[in-house]
Amino acid sequence: MSALARIKAILGGSAGNLVEWYDWFAYSSTSLYFAALFFPKGDAVAQQLQTAAIFAAGFIARPLGAWLMGVYADRAGRRAALTLSVALMSLGSFAIAVLPTYATIGVLAQLGLLAARLVQGLSLGGEYGASATYMSEMAGKARRGFWSSFQYTSLIAGQVAALVVLVVLQHVLSKADLAAWGWRIPFAIGGLLAIVVFWIRTGLDETRSYLKETSATSERGRTMTLVREHPREFAIVLVLTAAGSLAFYAYTTYMQKFLVNTAGFSKDTGTAIMAGVLVLYMLIQPGVGWLSDRVGRKTTMAVGLGLGALATYPVMTAISHSTSALAAFGLIMILVLCHSGYSAVNAVVKAELFPAHVRALGVSLPYALANALFGGTAEYVAGWLKQAKVESGFYVYVTIVMFAGAVAAARLRNTNLTSLIDDD
Repeated sequence: MSALARIKAILGGSAGNLVEWYDWFAYSSTSLYFAALFFPKGDAVAQQLQTAAIFAAGFIARPLGAWLMGVYADRAGRRAALTLSVALMSLGSFAIAVLPTYATIGVLAQLGLLAARLVQGLSLGGEYGASATYMSEMAGKARRGFWSSFQYTSLIAGQVAALVVLVVLQHVLSKADLAAWGWRIPFAIGGLLAIVVFWIRTGLDETRSYLKETSATSERGRTMTLVREHPREFAIVLVLTAAGSLAFYAYTTYMQKFLVNTAGFSKDTGTAIMAGVLVLYMLIQPGVGWLSDRVGRKTTMAVGLGLGALATYPVMTAISHSTSALAAFGLIMILVLCHSGYSAVNAVVKAELFPAHVRALGVSLPYALANALFGGTAEYVAGWLKQAKVESGFYVYVTIVMFAGAVAAARLRNTNLTSLIDDD
């Protein structure tokens, strides 16, 4: 494959990933403004809880989306799954952008919001496995860690983009306009971007790994084949994802609330700190991916998760007592730098563990299950322990799960040498 074709494939895979995650995080970043329009009864806290419940429903849909899209990617092809996933995300985003409020159609507005969020959950659940598989198979053996790291780079970029769009709207629109209709703009932007990516993805080449897999055509995408023939790999992906997802949501999504509610920073300062962290976190990924091509992805992941486990308790304790925004920024950077040992290589490591005929399903299904159980519940567990006045218990919880992930990573075979992705 030529260098130009490889770059085109990586851009096509990562651009869709960015848009998918932008649309996913746009909901949480704007819910403060539209909660009262869909749930007018009760106080602001009750309204936020109801919108948070719908956010959680999207997580519930992700394992189903991962299973359906993983099967589809292994049977119909990686490109077909990628185009379908971004089409579904476009549909969900446009639906929220134009959805009438409770004042217009009553409870149907709430059901419509739930339905749109479920569609987005199905889409995002399918995107991870399809894009991880596609980018890993297109990356080429020599720089597979480097090129596949752009999946997580684009994931974080989507989170940053959603934050930036909201900040711009806050400065351009009045609070009244933002609350009345301006909150719809991020969803409209996401829907339009998804259409652009859909068009880009229809022109992508299919991977040679998928096209070459003819000997096991009847076994493509079969769930029982995956579980029966690859139980160890399935379990490893579950454990690795549990550690990586819990840490990601603890260090990024929950951290913004932690800075405000525990460390005592203002909302604006907390947002500014996390914006800076996310930008640097995003830029770190390719460098760690490049490093993994030289020292080994197994080593990179085990060291990253192990150091993260050691650092979580003391660093989060220090952040909770921090009074300097610069100090808090530096402390959080320690955590995300450790996490980059996982995030930069997690997609390619998982893809390299499975043969082509069940690769997309093997990557996506255990990932989505662990993500829903550990990533999707991270904020709830943190809030529950804080309410019980044992907030440090959350640090211990993250530490234990990360240690389990580090052990699982240390027991991996060196996929730089034993990768089941056989084309270059």
